[in-house]
Amino acid sequence: MKQKIIMEWVRIIAGLFIFSFGVHLTIYANIGLAPWDCLGMGLSYHTPFNYGLSMTMIAVIVLGVDIILRERIGFGTIIDAMLTGNFVQFFNSINPLPLNGNIWVGIALMFVGFVFMALGMAVYMKSEQCCGPRDALLVGLGKRMSKIPIGIVEVLLWAVVLLAGWLLGGPVGIGTIISTFGAGLVMQLVYSVIRFEPRELRHRSVAEVSRILLSK
Repeated sequence: MKQKIIMEWVRIIAGLFIFSFGVHLTIYANIGLAPWDCLGMGLSYHTPFNYGLSMTMIAVIVLGVDIILRERIGFGTIIDAMLTGNFVQFFNSINPLPLNGNIWVGIALMFVGFVFMALGMAVYMKSEQCCGPRDALLVGLGKRMSKIPIGIVEVLLWAVVLLAGWLLGGPVGIGTIISTFGAGLVMQLVYSVIRFEPRELRHRSVAEVSRILLSK
């Protein structure tokens, strides 16, 4: 059982690596910020915090909402927090090409990025050791809207985030609009093809997994 948990951690890392490559592609597309980033920029305009600290604040707030929604906090949550940003930075650093300057290429890159993001999420969620704060929020809301496809739930969530970011003065571009509606629709398509439903997973908390690791 302990070996199985270790292999699940490897799966989480692999999934986050795939997901981060998708995020990198949406950044490299260079056609606008995603809704969460728009919200972070908007928040930074009204607080003493810079963009990075604003995104950290948002993550903490979202984590609090996850707890209210009774979503478990597991090793997947911790690994996500530690690695995803660094993985994205890694891809950004090793890419030798300048940021894309063609809008149509940018749109194509963004949609390819959405596919990698959806696949990466599926890979790491299947470990059933919980999700990062935003993904946990998506799943928590999805459970409360069980008759709505999970991809449509993400569209609704990102639309609310975009509205909040826009009201705070965050920058909105064509990529922001495409992300808001495209990411969720691509997710729904990918999950329909691979027959994955994140709301059916039974996640284990840090305490549950720790008891298994510490058992004789």
